[in-house]
Amino acid sequence: MTNPATALTHIGSLVTNDPSLGDGSPLGLIQDAALVIDGDRIAWVGESSKAPATDNAVDAGGRAVIPGFVDSHSHLVFAGDRTAEFNARMSGRSYSAGGIRTTVAATRTATDEQLSANVAAYLQEALRQGTTTLETKSGYGLTVQDEARALRIAARHTEEVTYLGAHIVAPEYADDPAGYVDLVTGEMLDACAPHARWVDVFCEKGAFDGDQARAILTAGRARGLHPRVHANQLGHGPGVQLAVELDAASADHCTHLTDEDVTALADGDTVATLLPGAEFSTRAAWPDARRLLDAGVTVALSTDCNPGSSFTSSMPFCIALAVRDMGMSPDEALWAATAGGAQALRRTDIGRLVPGARADLTLLDAPSHVHLAYRPGVPLVSGVWQRGTRVV
Repeated sequence: MTNPATALTHIGSLVTNDPSLGDGSPLGLIQDAALVIDGDRIAWVGESSKAPATDNAVDAGGRAVIPGFVDSHSHLVFAGDRTAEFNARMSGRSYSAGGIRTTVAATRTATDEQLSANVAAYLQEALRQGTTTLETKSGYGLTVQDEARALRIAARHTEEVTYLGAHIVAPEYADDPAGYVDLVTGEMLDACAPHARWVDVFCEKGAFDGDQARAILTAGRARGLHPRVHANQLGHGPGVQLAVELDAASADHCTHLTDEDVTALADGDTVATLLPGAEFSTRAAWPDARRLLDAGVTVALSTDCNPGSSFTSSMPFCIALAVRDMGMSPDEALWAATAGGAQALRRTDIGRLVPGARADLTLLDAPSHVHLAYRPGVPLVSGVWQRGTRVV
């Protein structure tokens, strides 16, 4: 049974992300707006005075409405935490990929029920902060059985699931990285492909080099998984160029870029997904969003929620960081956290509020989306609709 149509009226500022609407900006802002939800879709948007009659109405009271956040990069299937590592790092020790092994050990010993409960809890935490679509990855099992288990669990909770057997070389293969690549592209891929939409690889010194990453992504693509790449986080490397070459949906992190990397991103369809929570939590150099935007690159923002380098599920927090430290305007950061994330997932049904789009939206306890950066750390989300149903 579908819900009766509902109108949200007297919206102070409605972000549609459609430049053909409202003020003609990339955000397609409509002032004193309304929208109509019919079933799980947006049926109408426009000025509040012109809203069609509906069975139900919600008065937004001059507050802002934005698309639900699209968090296109997270690692939620894990057990334990890395408090000790974070505490040490904040006392002066630099971050390296080696800490992943701590989470691998804890995740392998956790039960399915524990891992599923953890994913559900983090998704609910994100939902309360306005995130209505969230991608998540495997990568903390690193055996055939544990990686397949992680993906099965993830798929119970979200439709955007990524196979990341190539997170790091499994401890058992420390002296045989080529053997581990064979496993990731062979038996592990066979077990994992049915449960995932994407294939990812951590292309970085200390993880997988360009040739290994190409082999892994190519094998995944042959099994129907579309590539995404952890690229250029810890230093310059081949990740971004490889992502563009293989038409990856996104190159994620993009902290250390050459001019050639920026040009490649601008000329291709690969989204540069920036993850400021990681830089915040590791005291690393910030990605230069301004450089990318000025070059015409499509930019997304995401949390990178994981227990080691970015243990936050808050997209508003990432927006505030991007505006304060990465050269983005509040408008650009909001677009990147909604429509940009949708593009990083190659989705057109989310990340915008237009007729026919999925009715995923967030009501802010503020008159404008600018308050997300203007009032950092303040819980401004007062309502969330997901697939047309109010869930917060």
